[in-house]
Amino acid sequence: MATRPMSSCSSEHQKNLKFGEATFDILSDFLTSINNKNKLNLESLSDNCGNFKNRKVVEYIFLLCKEFKLDPMVGYHAVEILESFMIKHIEELLSCPTAQGASGGGDVNAEEFIFHSIRPKFSFIILSCVQLASKMSLHCNVGVPAQLVKKGANTGYGLNTQIVNNITAMRFMQAAGHTSISKEQLISSELMVLKTLNFSLSTTNPLTYVETLLEVLSHNESSLAVEDMYHLCKTVLQFTFLQRTSIYQALLRVVTRGTNPPQEHREKFVAVTEDCMLLGVGVLAVAAFILDFSTWEQVVQELSLITGISTQSIMEFAYVILMRVTNDSDTLV
Repeated sequence: MATRPMSSCSSEHQKNLKFGEATFDILSDFLTSINNKNKLNLESLSDNCGNFKNRKVVEYIFLLCKEFKLDPMVGYHAVEILESFMIKHIEELLSCPTAQGASGGGDVNAEEFIFHSIRPKFSFIILSCVQLASKMSLHCNVGVPAQLVKKGANTGYGLNTQIVNNITAMRFMQAAGHTSISKEQLISSELMVLKTLNFSLSTTNPLTYVETLLEVLSHNESSLAVEDMYHLCKTVLQFTFLQRTSIYQALLRVVTRGTNPPQEHREKFVAVTEDCMLLGVGVLAVAAFILDFSTWEQVVQELSLITGISTQSIMEFAYVILMRVTNDSDTLV
C-alpha cells in the first residue's frame, strides 16, 4: 500500500473526533491498520466465504437495522459476524459424531441433516448477530477512525446509540409470529454465537473502509464535496452489497475479457469478492463519477496512490457497478 496518506487511537479519542479533525499520523496509522486486517483476512479465507452474504439475508439484516433505527455500520458488522459464525458453526457440526452418524457416512445426507437442524433457528441467529453488532457499535465504537459528521450536519450516521436488548428483540420476534419466544432463548442464541467465535467479534467491515478512504481522500483533496459524497457512498455501498453476486460475476467477465475461466481461476477470484479495500475504492470511484465526472479521473488516481490498487482495477470495478446501477430497476432498501 502506498504511504501517501493517511489511525489507531484510543476509542475515547475516536468518539470525540469529527470529520476532518484527525491528524495525518492518526489517519496513516488507521489506514495501515485496516489494510493489514484486510490482507490477513484474504490470506485465511474459508472455502465457504460469501455463502451467507446473499441478497435475501443481507436485505433482512438491513431491514432489521432500519426497524431498530440503528447506525448503518451495525448492519454491515452484523453481516460479517453472521458469516464468520455460520462458517465455523457448520464446520463444527460437520465434524460432530451426531451428524456423521445421521449421514451414514454420506456427505450429502450430513449436509441435509445440518441444514434441517439450523433452519428453524436461523432467524434467531440473524437477530443475535444484529444484537451483538449493536452492542459492539455502542461500547467499542468498532472501526470508526473519525465520525464522518460535520458539526450540525444531518448525515444519518449514528441514528440510534441504544443497543437491541432482549426485551426489544423478544417483542420484535413475537410481532413476527414467534409468540412462544423467551428471553432465555435469545440469550442462549447470543451465547452460542459468542462461544463459537471465541468471543471475538472484531471482523472487517466494508463501511469502515469506505469511511476511512473518504477521510483520507478529503485530507488530500480539500476541494471535494465530501458531505454529499458520503451520502452517495452509503447508497452505492448498500446497492453493491445487495447486488454483490451479479456485480462480481460481471467483474469476473470483465477481468477475463469474457472468456470462460477454469475452476482454478474462479477459486482464486473469491479473494477479490472479499477484498474490502477494493470494494471501498470502487464505491468511492462510483460516487465520484456520479457526483462530478469532471474530477473523476483525479479521484481515481488519488485512490490508487492511497491504496496501491491500480487505476485500471479501480475503473473496471467502478464500471461494473455503474452498469449494474443503470440497468437495474430494483428499489434500494
